[in-house]
Amino acid sequence: MVFQLPGVKFDLDLIKKYDTPTPRYTSYPPATELSETFSETNFKQAIASSNQRKTPLSLYFHIPFCQSACYFCGCNVVISNNKNIAKPYLEYLARDIKQTASLIDSDRTVLQIHWGGGTPNYLSQEQVGFLWKNITRNFTIHPAAEISIEINPRYVDKDYIFYLREIGFNRISFGIQDFNRQVQVAVNRVQPEEMLFDVMSWIREAEFESVNVDLIYGLPHQTLQTFRETIKKTIELDPDRLAVFNFAYVPWLKPVQNNISQEALPPAAEKLEILEMTIEQLTNNQYQFIGMDHFAKPSDELAIAQRNRTLKRNFQGYTTQAETELFAFGASSISWLNDAYAQNHKELKSYYQAIDMGLLPVSKGIKLNQDDIIRRDVIMSIMSHFQLDKQEIAEKFHISFDGYFSRELEALKLLEDDGLVRLSNNDIRITDIGRLLVRNIAVIFDAHKRTQEQKFSRAI
Repeated sequence: MVFQLPGVKFDLDLIKKYDTPTPRYTSYPPATELSETFSETNFKQAIASSNQRKTPLSLYFHIPFCQSACYFCGCNVVISNNKNIAKPYLEYLARDIKQTASLIDSDRTVLQIHWGGGTPNYLSQEQVGFLWKNITRNFTIHPAAEISIEINPRYVDKDYIFYLREIGFNRISFGIQDFNRQVQVAVNRVQPEEMLFDVMSWIREAEFESVNVDLIYGLPHQTLQTFRETIKKTIELDPDRLAVFNFAYVPWLKPVQNNISQEALPPAAEKLEILEMTIEQLTNNQYQFIGMDHFAKPSDELAIAQRNRTLKRNFQGYTTQAETELFAFGASSISWLNDAYAQNHKELKSYYQAIDMGLLPVSKGIKLNQDDIIRRDVIMSIMSHFQLDKQEIAEKFHISFDGYFSRELEALKLLEDDGLVRLSNNDIRITDIGRLLVRNIAVIFDAHKRTQEQKFSRAI
């Protein structure tokens, strides 16, 4: 069975061959490699090394609370209608910010800030202001910094949108998932079409610089025709960028997904047709296929960063600030430094206890060795730019690329036979087909492969 994608042919047998569980490579090594042997002392040492590099900063703030559960969700969230739960969390978050910031050189400038969750607009305007003041009090924000926030459109009004813009947010993202009501009911996320268009109109009126929306394919009751309607309405909504995620059905990891009937999920063949249609419709309507599951208008920073080779991936996905190091705050959040990753405690009680003891709330992490750093550069280049300059890697790390990666290059020949990559003496190029299966290409260079495949979602 063969489907026609823009400029390429893609068959069901091939996708079945490569539709295996693989990391999403928002980091390398993947977050599954973080270990509890990594201590607060290790993280402090990594921060000291980071200060010597004097790299600019990205900051991430995790707001874990949601008013209701979305059954597709794979995030670390706390479901509660009691808004009072956010008050102590923000107080501890402020302490987390203060004690971590005291270890970071104050002359390092912040180029990027992101608030995620959970539902950041679970917070009241007053609470948003409280957190924002604690950030600006402890860090130097560049005047042109990218400052973004994720919102749930069900819990926001025009005044809230304008307040976010007024205090400094210039980019915003919200989840649609699907316009179809039957699908929305099945995943416990009912959002009338009128509401979504109202929210977008407020965002445009407030003059946010970039708007992202999230869609998910593979949800219960989706069909090719229903999702075609969703894509049509999304194009009418006119976001600057889109993320179109494959639904990762992993109820053994995320028990909330047990609320979804597996029998209601679209079969593999129809999921592939939905993906084909989505790529075709979006690329025919001025959106550039960034790769894997992201699309952006050519004028958006995401597309510009890819053209300028300043695009990279971190724990939030694709990011436009390749030179920054990421410090993350809040329960479960993960910092990405050049030579170490560190994750905070996931449970609020443990997070609070660490801060009460005057400790950085680190629960686990990993110190990268030189091989990890080399392989990260290779994998991130493949994931972000869909090509790899062998000589660039060889000169940067003083290695013979073909010698260092001889086994990997041999394995890539099989992918070349299937049309996923083109190999030459100078570079590795990912084909259009390969862009859809880029995780399967990147995994060839992964020295941390594990047999516990249940840790990861399938590639398509």
